[in-house]
Amino acid sequence: MARKSMHGEWSSRWAFVLAATGSAVGLGNIWKFPYITGENGGGAFVLVYLACIVVIGIPVMMAEIMLGRRGRQSPINTMYDLAVESGHNPNWKWLGWLGVLAGFLILSFYSVVAGWSLAYIFRSATGVFTGATADGVESLFLDRFLAHPETLLFWHTLFMAMTIIIVARGVKSGLESAVKFLMPTLFLLLLVMVGYAMSQGEAFMQGLEFMFRPDFSALTWGGVLTAMGQAFFTLSLGMGAIMVYGSYLSHTASISRTTFTIAAADTGVALLAGIAIFPIIFANNMEPSAGPGLIFISLPLAFGHMPGGVLFGSLFFVLLSFAAWTSSISLLEPVVTWLVETFNLRRITATLYAGIVTWLLGVASVFSFNEWAFEFEFAGVVKENGIFDILDILTTNIMLPLGGLFIAIFAAWFMSREASRDELGLGDGMRYNLWRFLVKFVTPAAILLVFLNMLGII
Repeated sequence: MARKSMHGEWSSRWAFVLAATGSAVGLGNIWKFPYITGENGGGAFVLVYLACIVVIGIPVMMAEIMLGRRGRQSPINTMYDLAVESGHNPNWKWLGWLGVLAGFLILSFYSVVAGWSLAYIFRSATGVFTGATADGVESLFLDRFLAHPETLLFWHTLFMAMTIIIVARGVKSGLESAVKFLMPTLFLLLLVMVGYAMSQGEAFMQGLEFMFRPDFSALTWGGVLTAMGQAFFTLSLGMGAIMVYGSYLSHTASISRTTFTIAAADTGVALLAGIAIFPIIFANNMEPSAGPGLIFISLPLAFGHMPGGVLFGSLFFVLLSFAAWTSSISLLEPVVTWLVETFNLRRITATLYAGIVTWLLGVASVFSFNEWAFEFEFAGVVKENGIFDILDILTTNIMLPLGGLFIAIFAAWFMSREASRDELGLGDGMRYNLWRFLVKFVTPAAILLVFLNMLGII
């Protein structure tokens, strides 16, 4: 069935690649990947992560793009139409709802953290970290930043406004124009940071050895499951973003080649981020396993004691902000497309409605670090930041794995071979059968394993 998106199309396959890569590349690549690599022993973890990208990430991304392009609508209406087309229960639309709601909830707290990176551009540029002590940098983050809701609210508001402006302009004038500027700039900034890391001499070689010399004795079963989870989540799967971006993809573009390009670019950014960050950590005698504080405490301390630290510290947080921005526009897009399709709203009106509601929910995350903070335990781990942590756990640990699992199940078990073969353009040979086997059996089992581990069941 030939369908056409009412929202427009990407002008080229490369525009889609940049947009989808921008969606995938975010805080998870530059903030999370380096510190979980440090926590799980380095090289062996990286090898397992790369294997999981191939076995889990790429097949599910192909499935999600395929569903999006075939449906040509918001994830909710796409899943409804594809279920009916396949002769199955239209309640599959709730899979679309799951993705759209997950992206909406993620953006509400993602915007708060992205606001931190904006704030740290100015803090670094004004030399706040120059000569600061470890206690001073930690106090700056915890006592003079997180403890002040009005400061967090300002940066959260600014970041959401930036996101709303881009999405309101539409597919070509907004999303495509933004990623055509942001993504090349992001890669350039990252290469500049890598070049700076190369100037660290012995520390640079130490960082490379840490990342790429496998030490399997340092890798636990929990580390393997963490690698599987990171491989899945880093590609923005299960949250509606890739599906709605796929709905704007030309029918002549190859989904398989496009997916491999996106996965390679996303993985490359994560690896380059590690190559840039670990030499700085080693050069300043810090621990690579510093955890989430690596970016906002350890690195500012390092930048404050190195030649050119003001410049390169500022560039790093610009890089972090750009990565967050390209992801945030993809998180807002699915709910905007649904509002336009369902209520016949103008795009700018739909974007304002969605953006304001997201901003309001984000206020709860702002106060989670100060006035509304409370502790609770999840899977044996004590969480301290109330609503922020609840939303993070609900989306990352529950909604996204379920979304990815059911995308794989629908694509392989409910969608006809003819429809998926036609959309993927792989013929009926070994490549198609390999994809179908992975999505039908291997990928769901792996996602289920990650899901049960994150819930603390295994």
